[in-house]
Parts: sequence; structure tokens; C-alpha cells
Amino acid sequence: MLGHYVLRFLVGLLIVLAWPNTAGAQKQIEHQQLIWFGYSNTLQFHEHWWVVTEFQERRFMQHFKPNQTLIRTHLHRNLGSGWDVAAGMCLFLQSPNDPESTTSLVVPELRPHLEFNLRQKLSALTIDHRYKIEARFFHHTDPAHTALEEGYDFGNFRVRYRLQVALPVVKFSAERALKLKVGDEILFNIGHEVVHNFFDQNRLSAGVSVDILPDLTFE
Repeated sequence: MLGHYVLRFLVGLLIVLAWPNTAGAQKQIEHQQLIWFGYSNTLQFHEHWWVVTEFQERRFMQHFKPNQTLIRTHLHRNLGSGWDVAAGMCLFLQSPNDPESTTSLVVPELRPHLEFNLRQKLSALTIDHRYKIEARFFHHTDPAHTALEEGYDFGNFRVRYRLQVALPVVKFSAERALKLKVGDEILFNIGHEVVHNFFDQNRLSAGVSVDILPDLTFE
């Protein structure tokens, strides 16, 4: 019952926030190929509470140039019936979003977020839903975008929904398996300055994960 009301609230929030920004929007579509390296650690210190800490390095496939480095941490609370809620903060170090760029300026971004997660079991399948809203604060730069200046500016909110399905194909033990994973995440920009790019990104993913140890997974 709790999950039902949370889902209705989140869907309603997305509609209310998004509606004023959709009129007259013109899409600007860009395709990019990147490789992400990441490490994620989960520390459970109570039956209902745990902390997740992540580190990622993202690089363009073209020229192997850096795109983003990030450190993220978020505190989770179990709500029952497969639901949990989390709040956290992320530090992004944003390099130029173009592998052909000749500048090397790295711009910090602070990104607090709130998310709700739902995990469902359907026979052997595990289905994960993530509903997330984040605020983006960008470090000031000079008008030429060649040097950092003091302070941060609020950029926009971003609403995200991710669906991911995992299927074990080889079981080594009750706690260890080789799994296939397929996911899709859609991201929307929300804010007064958002006119032409309300739709931000659509991230499709597919891969495999293997449990090396009960508490260690390579994906």
C-alpha cells in the first residue's frame, strides 16, 4: 500500500513540474559513445539502514578523452514491501562535453538528490525501479568558459526513472550467480531556464554481472 501511494506521488510530481516547460520545446539530439569505470560500496549498519558510496570515471571512446569524474554517497532507509528511500550528494568534475574540444577546463557540479527504489521478484527475474529527482548546482566560470570563478549557481532539477531487469543464467551457489542485466533510464530537465531540452537523455544498457564472492560483484 505504501509503495502505491509513493508511486502516485512521484508520477504526479513529474507531471506538475514538467507541464509548464513543454510548450514550444524543440529537441536537440546528440549521440555519444562513452566508457564508464566505476566502483560501488554498500555498507549496511542496521537492518533498515545502509550507505552506498560510488566512484566513477567516464571517458569518451573517441580519443579516450575524460568526460566526467564523480563521487556519490547516499543513505538508504528500508520502507518495506520492496521499497526503500534514499537521499544523498554527488560531486561531479565535468570536463568539456565534446571529445574534439581544445579546452581542458574542469567544472565542478554539486548534485543533491532524493530517490525511491522498488525491487520486485518475478520467478527468477529481479525487476528494479528507481524514481529519482536531483538538483544541479554548477560552479561559476568566466564568460569565456576558460577559468573558474567563486561560487555556484543553481541550474535545474532533473527527474529520472530507471527500469532494470536481472536474470541469473548460471548459479554457482545460493548467493553467487552469473546474471544478464538489461535496463533503460529516461531523464527530464525541469526549470525556468529549460526551454529546448526538456528531454535530457535516454540511457539503454545491457550487460552481465558475476558474483565473485557473496559480497563482491564484477559487472
